[in-house]
Amino acid sequence: MRNLAQLTPPTDLEGAAARSVACALNRILADSFALYVKTKSFHWHVSGPGFHNNHRLFDEQADQILGSTDAMAERVRKIGGKTIKSVAQIAQLRRIEENNSDRLTANDMLSDLHDDNLQIVTHLRELKQIAERANDNATSALVDDWTDEAEERVWFLHASIRPE
Repeated sequence: MRNLAQLTPPTDLEGAAARSVACALNRILADSFALYVKTKSFHWHVSGPGFHNNHRLFDEQADQILGSTDAMAERVRKIGGKTIKSVAQIAQLRRIEENNSDRLTANDMLSDLHDDNLQIVTHLRELKQIAERANDNATSALVDDWTDEAEERVWFLHASIRPE
């Protein structure tokens, strides 16, 4: 019987390429968790005119962001990588900045999330290039879907802060 710990990763991707993709995926995963928490916090704290629409928008977007995290983490594992294990690791890897201000208007929240989601789009495009250089078709295809979702969030947030 073979020792499972000595088996090669469950992928035919070259080692350095797989590590590069896994690293980039973990960064997006950390960003996604940070963006999820920020979006959910804004959902809980939004007030003022447009409360109902903003409250629902933030909740829907938070659910979508959280919904993508499992596929990201599982993709890391499928290519033989190790994924995020703690909140501390998320804090170390994330590029999305926290916003703990008690004095945010709904427009401040919408604008902040707009910029963060646009940043996610940029990082997803970088991940796409890394996946394609690694000949990782599966990750590349997943990134297309995540990019489309993030671009939709940007569009909704942009339309919500744009003057009439």
